[in-house]
Amino acid sequence: MKLATFQYQQRTLVGVALNDTHLLPLDALPVCASMQSLIAAGSAGLAAIREYLAVAAEPRQMIPVEAVTWLPPVTSPGKICGVAMNNSASNARKISAPEHPAFFLKPASSLVAHQQPVLIREYYGSVHPEPELACVIGRTAREIAPERALDYVFGYTIFDDITGNGMRAQDRFHYYALYPKADNPAELERVEQHLSYAARYKGSDTFSAMGPWLVTADDIADPDNLDVSCKVGGELVAEDSTRYYNFKVAEVLSFISHFLTLHPGDVIAMGTAFKPSATRKSIHHANLQVVPGPIEIEISGLGRQISPVSVQKGGLGRWQLKRSD
Repeated sequence: MKLATFQYQQRTLVGVALNDTHLLPLDALPVCASMQSLIAAGSAGLAAIREYLAVAAEPRQMIPVEAVTWLPPVTSPGKICGVAMNNSASNARKISAPEHPAFFLKPASSLVAHQQPVLIREYYGSVHPEPELACVIGRTAREIAPERALDYVFGYTIFDDITGNGMRAQDRFHYYALYPKADNPAELERVEQHLSYAARYKGSDTFSAMGPWLVTADDIADPDNLDVSCKVGGELVAEDSTRYYNFKVAEVLSFISHFLTLHPGDVIAMGTAFKPSATRKSIHHANLQVVPGPIEIEISGLGRQISPVSVQKGGLGRWQLKRSD
């Protein structure tokens, strides 16, 4: 089932796609007051939709997709987790890396919908797209076994983890961390480290494009075998598959749930599909400051996400207080 959240005639609606051109609004169902309420209802909510479809799919109720303003399928998730360097194509670049999924958080304020512009400010520096499969959690999950982890998934969607390499470099620390010595915990030792915090370069406004569809889990037989492609300005920059993830979807969900309780509506982006062919540029060449959009991402069974790119000229505004000499 392909679900969506959208605006039509000044109303925010949840709808289901019955074909490629029209949506059926589900506002007649109280459980579909929002995507969040539908997710919280679980299998009972989906059963209500199926029953409604059996009696209410009349042509006069359809809304053309060209007439809607898309919203992210889940407009206000409690948290968005992104998995770092989960693609085996990145393994050759690793100097050292953990033997488990490494993840970071993105704010809900970074979300932007299908066909809505990704905003790039000139002072961000280099910015590129990262096409990813994302899971939307269907029920509360804590310390779940990997064998059962997919049971907690409500559905899947396309996610673009926009990344500002320029800001990552600006926010890098090269410093000495202090740790208790292994042979004498009463004393501290200095360990040289490189570190960059992800808040700006992963979480700026519009740095999380999601949608258009939220496809229910029963329609995706194997999330670990989905083809992914990404074009920027019409040029193919990534042609990959989720089967090349280092950690399977179930493993990622299980691992994260041992540290963060996952709630219905939470979004987990599984890592970038960026493997280029020998004759193509990679997404790392697709600096959105200079390479024109749109960004187009396709994933098997999940449709196509299109994001125009808007670059705003000008420097960073004044943010420091005036200081006296």
